Amino acid sequence: MFLKKIALTGALLAGTSSIAMAMGACDISSGNVNILANDFPAVQAVAAAAAKCTGTEVKSNLTKDHKDLMVAAITPNPAEYTSVFVANGTLVTLLNDGLVRPLDDLIAEYGKDLSKSQLITVDGKTMAVAFMANAQHLFSRQDILDKVGMGIPATYEDVLATAEKIRSMGIMEFPVALNTKSGWNLAEEFVNMYSGTGADFFTTGTAEAAINNENGVKTLEMLKSLVAYSDPDFLTFDSNATQASWEAGDVALAVMWGSRGSAVLDDEGSSDEVRNGTVLSAAPTWGGGTTPASTLWWDGFTISKNISDEDAAATFQALIAGISDDVVKANNDAAVWISAAYQPSPASAGVSATISGGASPYPMLPYMGTLHTAIGGELSDFLQGNESAEQALADIEAAYAAAAKEKGFLK
Repeated sequence: MFLKKIALTGALLAGTSSIAMAMGACDISSGNVNILANDFPAVQAVAAAAAKCTGTEVKSNLTKDHKDLMVAAITPNPAEYTSVFVANGTLVTLLNDGLVRPLDDLIAEYGKDLSKSQLITVDGKTMAVAFMANAQHLFSRQDILDKVGMGIPATYEDVLATAEKIRSMGIMEFPVALNTKSGWNLAEEFVNMYSGTGADFFTTGTAEAAINNENGVKTLEMLKSLVAYSDPDFLTFDSNATQASWEAGDVALAVMWGSRGSAVLDDEGSSDEVRNGTVLSAAPTWGGGTTPASTLWWDGFTISKNISDEDAAATFQALIAGISDDVVKANNDAAVWISAAYQPSPASAGVSATISGGASPYPMLPYMGTLHTAIGGELSDFLQGNESAEQALADIEAAYAAAAKEKGFLK
């Protein structure tokens, strides 16, 4: 299966599409709309705008557990949801199971203003429409860094040195936060860090995992060094927990998704001291490399295969309204929108810098999700000091090989 990777470049940040439909101009003649998606400000804005369409009720379930629900929810016929919002990795999961439909006919009828940079194609067919770019990057408290005489970290070695100064001066015992919740989040931290080495995840031309090597060991050692400066409950920290810690003023250095930038910088949920001290910068490099240790993502929507054509048309129309120019302008700082109406803002500075630094897209390979799952299930013991890096990597590759054989990726 060949998956086209969206070109996350400066051109994307400038915006390349313009969808002129106003928020109140969506009138759906018939059909049902039910959306399953993650829960963060940009997605909330899209779902709220889609719900303004007249002629039908637009329902949505926005939950951080969407990845765990999506396959079971749209496998039946009819599917429980008419659309699932996806990103690079989650789209692959739905494609592997044949659960989403090609969108070309719907685009021809209702999405003529979409740009090519928004169209995610597989074997020549458009399978998703991207509306925002995202990446994890560094959030720093400039005011605290000034107290310890350190600048904004450019490398993870700098992060560790700064964290040690903050701790040794008694300012914070645990100044670092990452999304290290066991499972998907923890695996993503490994993927980001490993990407900073420039090494491949698989043996070229095959589905054979290739992370049990020197780069893999160094990646694990760096992650372990970082969590030594994190809350002892770091294995419970997802995006919501990390943002909450930041807004509470409990940490001075954090790696968070760019989509959290607007919520951190707004006038809700935090103090003026934290907001005014927050600086968003590129994901750090490490190990002497020059590539930011992050992966570039897009977020977009799909249309479920196991629904009627009537429901598919209604859903597509509602979601096109949800990503219109009016929505982007009204929620400019909520995301790095893929839209001509988007104006880069302070909230997008970290994503922009990470993209400009040459970070790689998350690998869109049919078997990457299987490796991601294996990584997330096998790292906790190492980070808790219960096994060596070499054993953790061997466990990952064994778990991956078993799952990959079961799915037909390996013989």
